Amino acid sequence: MTFLDSFSDLLVDDPARTILRDARGTFTVDDVYLTAKDIALHHLGGEDLKGAPVAIMAQPGLPYVASLLAVWLCGGMAVPLCIDHPAAELEYAITESRAQIVICQRKLLPRIPKMRVRVEETEAMRPPQETVMPLNLPYPKAGQNALMLFTSGTTGKPKGVVHTHGALYAQITVLHKAWGWTSADSILHVLPLHHTHGIVNKLLCALMIGARCDMRAGFDAADVWPGLASGHYTLFMAVPTIYAKLIAHWEAADEEKRQKWSLGAARLRLMVSGSAALPVPVLEKWKAITSHTLLERYGMTETGMVLSNPLEGKRMPGCVGTPLPGNQVRLTTENGEVLTDANVQGELQVKSPALFKEYWHRPEETNAAFTPDGWFKTGDMAERLDGIYRIAGRISIDIIKTGGYKVSALEIENAVLTYPKVAECAVIGLPDETWGERVAVAVVTKNENEDISIDELREFLLNEMAVYKVPSRIKKVTNLPKNGMGKLLKNEIRNLFDS
Repeated sequence: MTFLDSFSDLLVDDPARTILRDARGTFTVDDVYLTAKDIALHHLGGEDLKGAPVAIMAQPGLPYVASLLAVWLCGGMAVPLCIDHPAAELEYAITESRAQIVICQRKLLPRIPKMRVRVEETEAMRPPQETVMPLNLPYPKAGQNALMLFTSGTTGKPKGVVHTHGALYAQITVLHKAWGWTSADSILHVLPLHHTHGIVNKLLCALMIGARCDMRAGFDAADVWPGLASGHYTLFMAVPTIYAKLIAHWEAADEEKRQKWSLGAARLRLMVSGSAALPVPVLEKWKAITSHTLLERYGMTETGMVLSNPLEGKRMPGCVGTPLPGNQVRLTTENGEVLTDANVQGELQVKSPALFKEYWHRPEETNAAFTPDGWFKTGDMAERLDGIYRIAGRISIDIIKTGGYKVSALEIENAVLTYPKVAECAVIGLPDETWGERVAVAVVTKNENEDISIDELREFLLNEMAVYKVPSRIKKVTNLPKNGMGKLLKNEIRNLFDS
């Protein structure tokens, strides 16, 4: 089975069911399908793409959903792009994916870098008014490539993570059971759509079961609080940073609004936090405001969701629960020895039908990510405490988790070094209650008497990379601590920010 098989069943059984809302309107199953088929016919030629990558540049709502389904209807592999990324990162994603076609919403065309790719301009704002011709193509099989998402590695450049239709189906069906999804559910969607959390956990889980997904252009606390209090939703999922900002907005409101928002939010059946560690003070404050103990879970771009606290039963603060059905996990030592003791810490490794297929065109890195007996090495340290898991942190200190994203310190360092004043630099993550970690940089200037401000560095870097990668703290130093081999000692560098 695949997502399209299940969506086809829904199309036959209940085509008039409302499953999607955005700023443009409300759309039924049939509306979404017809719009997708129109794009497949007029922009993809109605031909079998045989797994070829197709990039998507579209706003949340019908433009994005219809473009995604159109690629799948034609047997292609969807490569969602972030509409807020600068041209340099968009160009990298298109080049790395080897996409020859970009489906781009008309208003976003100026953001697409000038490249030798075929750009298919589409409005996709509403279902077609005329009769749509038949699309005589078979649905993709479970083993075919479906989705490529990008993640950052220790090499400093994002890698394309390829998921098959079967892997996506496995991820979605597991979450349906674990989190009690039904067609009666409705979810408020404010997360980015180039990330597993926003695509799989929220959007595809809703659409495949016939639940309603209300999609916003982005997160705005002033918009989300009335939404949560409206009684229109049963689910909400976000990253810790969003919950921290919602708490701050609630605290700044008057007493009447606070009471209304709190009572309304308490009526939702489930709220989930993920993509970064949830600080316990945020969890406790959110519970005091809404009566919800946030459900924490753990997953990666490569794995989908692996661990989860229970839908029913006690949720342990700071822990990510137990393995979801179909997922096997184990902890190993640095030398690969499997740890079997009750309360231990080691690298988390995973086996699951939801695992990714490969790093796109990177066979050596794909092989290195797995053990000889087929376990995926997550690179995360975890503790197993009476059968419940807690993520202790990254094995590689060069991966920073900020606002639900994992970013590479090496990538940021390479960009900082292009600034004319900088001779040397080191990027680290500093603990932060709102963002999980805050990106910080220690710099050595070429001229010892020359000063450098965070504002000027940020202005320079915002033209090169996404805003969440840009440092928000800077420390000028005369030299950077290194070991005998010239390797930066980042734990010592982190201490510089305390002085």
